[in-house]
Amino acid sequence: MTVLAPAWSPTTYLLLLLLLLSSGLSGTQDCSFQHSPISSDFAVKIRELSDYLLQDYPVTVASNLQDEELCGALWRLVLAQRWMERLKTVAGSKMQGLLERVNTEIHFVTKCAFQPPPSCLRFVQTNISRLLQETSEQLVALKPWITRQNFSRCLELQCQPGKGFQALPLLPLLSSRPLLLSARCIPDPTFLILVVTRASLFLFLELSLPIFFFFEAESRSVA
Repeated sequence: MTVLAPAWSPTTYLLLLLLLLSSGLSGTQDCSFQHSPISSDFAVKIRELSDYLLQDYPVTVASNLQDEELCGALWRLVLAQRWMERLKTVAGSKMQGLLERVNTEIHFVTKCAFQPPPSCLRFVQTNISRLLQETSEQLVALKPWITRQNFSRCLELQCQPGKGFQALPLLPLLSSRPLLLSARCIPDPTFLILVVTRASLFLFLELSLPIFFFFEAESRSVA
């Protein structure tokens, strides 16, 4: 028995293909949130992380993002979230927990299908404390709007016109300095100098006193 295939024209195949593509894209291009992913205590989590950081640890931030009130805040969170992920790979267990708490606050940006950063973006070096401060500011700016806006138009990061020179890569090699040390664990230089001075004086006395008593005993025996 011969089974006949449906007599579909090329136009039918094309329409079916377009339908499949459009249905697939509709789920990835949406960027909206029914419930706010930003907690009420995000500032506390950022401050707790900041207290344990080496404040001048070098990172990079974009300096020529398009000046968009809401898209700009979202774009900066996208870049900050990548730094959180990168830093977690080289942090200790205690620091990883603090980084993850902050990362959880901005991880919602990964739910949207952002395009890769454009080659026109320019990055400048700054310190981790500024990055965290800016992250907190972006969350403050987005919080009232996060459930009231559809951010689908923000999925492509945009540069300011005429400012497309890229000074630094997005995620340069991490600094060879110790990663994220608590400022409370870094000794005061004055304290270190005092300890070394006292230790040297003690050692000098330990070595010189026996020699002094030896020569004093010798002088008495000669007399």
